[in-house]
Amino acid sequence: MAKAAHTDARERFEEFAARFGESARTTWDAAQRASRERAWREFQDLFTRDVTGKGLQELLGEETHETVRFFTREVVLGDLKSRPWFERYPLSAWRVFLAVAHRLAPWRRVLFAVSVPVVAVGWLRYLAGRGVGAWTFPPIFSFDGWLLLAASFLGFLLVLELRDKLSLKGDLEIARQIQFGLLPFAPFASDGFRVETVMRPANTVGGDYFDLIDLGEGRVAVVIGDVAGKGMPAALLMALLQGSLRTLITAGLRGACLVAKLNVHLCDNIPSNRLVTFFYSELDLATGALQYVNAGHNPPFVLRRDGTSERLAPTAMALGIVADTPFDAFFAEIEPGDRVLLYTDGLTEAANARDEEYGEERVLSWLETHRGTEDRPLIEGLIEDVLRFGSPVRPRDDMTVMAVSRRSPQVP
Repeated sequence: MAKAAHTDARERFEEFAARFGESARTTWDAAQRASRERAWREFQDLFTRDVTGKGLQELLGEETHETVRFFTREVVLGDLKSRPWFERYPLSAWRVFLAVAHRLAPWRRVLFAVSVPVVAVGWLRYLAGRGVGAWTFPPIFSFDGWLLLAASFLGFLLVLELRDKLSLKGDLEIARQIQFGLLPFAPFASDGFRVETVMRPANTVGGDYFDLIDLGEGRVAVVIGDVAGKGMPAALLMALLQGSLRTLITAGLRGACLVAKLNVHLCDNIPSNRLVTFFYSELDLATGALQYVNAGHNPPFVLRRDGTSERLAPTAMALGIVADTPFDAFFAEIEPGDRVLLYTDGLTEAANARDEEYGEERVLSWLETHRGTEDRPLIEGLIEDVLRFGSPVRPRDDMTVMAVSRRSPQVP
C-alpha cells in the first residue's frame, strides 16, 4: 500500500515537472520570438525611418552639387574649357584629386592616393572587358560588378562625410583664431613684473582660460581657469566665463565678492554636468601683494628667491556646482626674485603608455632643476618635457602654463 502511494506521488511529481518544464519552454520560446521580432522591427526602423524619395533626390542633387562645389571652389578649371573633352575631363579630375589630397593628413593622403586610382582602374578594366554589354543584365550583376558598385557607393558616402568634416574643420580653425584672439598671449611687463603664457589645446579649440586684466591704480588681475571637458563645448563655456568675469570687473566687483557673483552666474547658465576650476588673483605691482581666491584649481607653485617653494592651496570648491558657496580671499607676497607658476591639470594628468601621470612632483622637479631659466624657455621646456614623457600617447587634455615673475633689483 505504501509502495503504491509512493509510486503514485512520484508519477504526479513527474507529471507536474513535465508540465512545468513544458510551460517554461513555451514561455522561453515566446520570449525569444518576441526578442527576435523586436530586434527585427528595430532593424527595419533603423533603415526605413525618414527614408523618402525627396531625401534621395536631395542626396543625388543638392548634396552632390554642394560637395562638388566644396571641393572645386579653390581649383582653377577655367583654362581647360577650350581643350577637347578627352583632355579637359582627365585634367579636371587630376586637379580636384590634388586639391582634396592637400586637405588631408599625411597618411590619410597616402591612403586616398592609393584607393581612388584603384577604383578608377577597376571600373575602366571592367567596362573595357564587358564592352557594349557592360550595362545589360546579367554582367553588371556579376561579382566584380557588385564589388565595384559597393566600392563606388562607399566612396561616394565617404566623400560626402569628408566634405562635412573638412567644412567643420574650417569652422574650428576660425573658432581657434577667435579664441586665441580673446586671450592675452603677448608677454606682459610692468613695474618689475613679467608674465609669460603658453597654451596647448588638446583639440583645435579648448576649455582652458587665462587672462590679465588691468584693474587700475597699479593692480592687475591674474586669472587661470579650466572648464571641465575639451573641444568646442568647453571653448564655448570658456568664452562665457571670460565675458562674465570681465563684465563683473567692469561693474566694480573685486576679490571674493566677484568670484561669488561669478559662481552664481555660472550655476544659472552652464549645464549641471559641467564645472569650472578657477584661480583669481589681484596683484599689486608696486608692493607685490597678491590677493587670491582658488576655487578648486591646481595649487600654483611659488618659487622663492631663497630656493624654497610653496603652494597656493584651494580656498573653496570649483565654480558652477553650488550657487551659495562661500568664498574667502587669501594673501601672499611676491618678493623680488620670486616666481609664481600657474597651470591647468592637463599638465599634471598627462599620461604615458603605461597610464602613469606626469604628476605634480615631476612639475616641481622640473622647476627646481631649471630655476635659473628665463620664463618663456622655462614654461615651453616644461610642456615639451610633458610631451616627451607621454609620447607616443597623445595628450588628452588642454595644457596651459603661466609664469609670473618679479625681477630682482639688480636685474633690468
